[in-house]
Amino acid sequence: MKFTKMQGCGNDYVYVNCFEEKIDDRPALARRVSNRHFGVGSDGLICICPSDIADFQMDMYNLDGTQAQMCGNGIRCVGKYVYDHGMTDRTEITVESHGVVKNLQLQPGPDGKIATVRVDMGVPELRPQFIPVAEHGTSFINKPVVVGDREFFVTCLSVGNPHAVTFVDDVEHFDLETWGPKFENHPLFPEKVNAEFVQILDEHTLRMRVWERGCGETMACGTGATASMAAASLCGHVGDAATLRLNGGDLLIEWDKAQNRLYMTGPAVTVFDGELYL
Repeated sequence: MKFTKMQGCGNDYVYVNCFEEKIDDRPALARRVSNRHFGVGSDGLICICPSDIADFQMDMYNLDGTQAQMCGNGIRCVGKYVYDHGMTDRTEITVESHGVVKNLQLQPGPDGKIATVRVDMGVPELRPQFIPVAEHGTSFINKPVVVGDREFFVTCLSVGNPHAVTFVDDVEHFDLETWGPKFENHPLFPEKVNAEFVQILDEHTLRMRVWERGCGETMACGTGATASMAAASLCGHVGDAATLRLNGGDLLIEWDKAQNRLYMTGPAVTVFDGELYL
């Protein structure tokens, strides 16, 4: 089976062209290829498939084999893959992920291959029951939540998957290995949650670390960066745009509040092509 390893800000996945390849057990393959000692090594598996409602479909699995709803870094690499491999010659395409269609603007570099991608991340979902959060009301913004033996102020929203954003004073020394799993598995989140811990550097710049459900800490999370910027704006820390500094690189997040749509722009990189013997 042929595959391509790609990464966006260090958030790396194994990509398989399912227009040409057939995979019988995608969760099992995700667990196999993600292993960094006995497999290819990745944060998961992304299958590029036909779609009835978009130009392409992204079917994504975490490294533990669970199916994921959306990945901002992953979908940028899908855009690069289909353009660079001649599956489209258009620089504006649509990609379906978990039944939701995203619009992508592909931006070629000097070599004619895609260097960066701008993704319309859609309308942020703030209603707790649709995130989901086990809480009543119209939103969950900067509310106190007891996690373990500590109280955090948390903002929750969905940008295709659930996020809980907390602002901290020193994110570099924050004990993510301890608090990440506690957030992910907190009873407040019936489908678990992706947890972002964010330090405000200035009114245009945020530093973020992320604990992704089913993965643990990753180098970057596009949906997490999008959710973090939206949470920072809702809490009055930034305006309508900010650069998110992640472990693996920077993402620009913009919020068009007139249209109530979030946009993410960032790099997409091919690491290598390979062949896996099943």
